[in-house]
Amino acid sequence: MSVDLQVEEPARRLSEPAGARDSDVWDRTWRPWDLYFAVVWVATLVITLGAPGSTEPVRLVASALFVLLVPWYVWVGRRELMAQGEDERRSVRYIVGLVLLFLLPAILVGETRLATFALAPQCFMLLRMRAALVAVAVINIVPVVGWAVLWRPDAGIVFFNALFAVVSLLFSAVFGSWIIRIIEQSEERAALIAELDASREEIARLSAERGALAERERMSREIHDTLAQGFTSLVMLVQAVDSELERDLPQARRHLDLMAETARQNLAEARALVAGGAPADLDGNSLPDALRRLAARHGSATTVEVTGTARPLSPALEVVALRTCQEALANATRHAGPEATVAISLTYAAAALSMAVRDTGCGFDDSVPPRGYGLSGLRARAAEVGGSAEVRSSPGEGTTIAVRLPLLPDRSSA
Repeated sequence: MSVDLQVEEPARRLSEPAGARDSDVWDRTWRPWDLYFAVVWVATLVITLGAPGSTEPVRLVASALFVLLVPWYVWVGRRELMAQGEDERRSVRYIVGLVLLFLLPAILVGETRLATFALAPQCFMLLRMRAALVAVAVINIVPVVGWAVLWRPDAGIVFFNALFAVVSLLFSAVFGSWIIRIIEQSEERAALIAELDASREEIARLSAERGALAERERMSREIHDTLAQGFTSLVMLVQAVDSELERDLPQARRHLDLMAETARQNLAEARALVAGGAPADLDGNSLPDALRRLAARHGSATTVEVTGTARPLSPALEVVALRTCQEALANATRHAGPEATVAISLTYAAAALSMAVRDTGCGFDDSVPPRGYGLSGLRARAAEVGGSAEVRSSPGEGTTIAVRLPLLPDRSSA
């Protein structure tokens, strides 16, 4: 993989976005790099001390100077490498010091130039590409030139050392390009992982908000279809009792009994909502029985007709059917008028459950969008289980609420 040597951006800079979760390859390879530097340094020192072409004092001086690279790397260089070259000036100072500490022993003893393999990668890690190439060229070429001028060896030896310097320079450039490519890939990967983490967090947040909104909407429908309607019935019964206490005491008592029954039903519904269980009317009862109990509470003018073979269905479908009937009866109580009759029909078919609630009340113009929550909530309930709800009405012609629900497998017994 090639890298454009004219790139001006810092090749060593690795931003660490939030959420990278230690996924950066470069961060995970610091210890191997330390080990690599240490091995190259030790090997160079051993070879320098045993160099056959130099006198012992020269070898000792070169080795002593070469040892200074260790504290310079440990106290200054490693900190810059760990900081990933964030401060460009400090990185340049470190590389300049590194080069100066290396040049003299490399000029004195040619074998010291083996350390180039440990120094060149640091140049590419801390400097821009052009500056890194200049530093690597100085590390490879200047020691050979200085060594040749100082010791004046044979032309053949100078040629082979120069050839070694050129090969080392080319190798350093290729190896440095590879290092930069690894850094770039590591940075891209860290950025992608950070973006992925941010996306996951956003999805989780939106999912939680959507879940909370859906639950709030569900609870609103449940409260509207149960507790709110029960309290509305209680208010209407209180008004009826208030008008009957002086002229029709037996009827007032019957309404008081109905108030007590409605209050108990509301209490049972509240407990069912808190427990997250089935509606009180469905607890231990079939759907037709639950509808008959609703009709009985609504009054003698309400009838229930069941067509087809009644059978247990998915709890979600039965709840939707029950709540639809509750809403329809509540609307009939509020709007149809005291003389209206209500007919509830429940049809079990092979593919769907159909229910219609018809009243003979005053009706309304169904072309006008409803302002209340009940009818829109009724349609939303049916849509949640893949069904549909339709409201048909006209002034003076009564109202029909029809719901069709596709039959789902009953998972309660699975």
